[in-house]
Amino acid sequence: MQVNVNSMLAYQSWMNQSANNVANINTELFDANRTVIEEGPVPVSESTGKPTDLAKEMTDQIVVADGFEAQASVIKTYDEMLGTLLDMKG
Repeated sequence: MQVNVNSMLAYQSWMNQSANNVANINTELFDANRTVIEEGPVPVSESTGKPTDLAKEMTDQIVVADGFEAQASVIKTYDEMLGTLLDMKG
């Protein structure tokens, strides 16, 4: 279950970075950042050196939302199974 939680935290970081890029789309000289998710505890943010690509950010946000929902579903199922097991034992 910890893997699912870590994945949700990575998705949260990715969404925060994407939202920041969208919020600054009209800011002069703003270079978009991207989130790099690799093996390890913390996702890394790095500059792309380019302006924000709104189409990319919006499609990324759909992917992030779906991924976050999938991880939440796994945690919910785990919780329900554990509850059923405890009910059977008690």
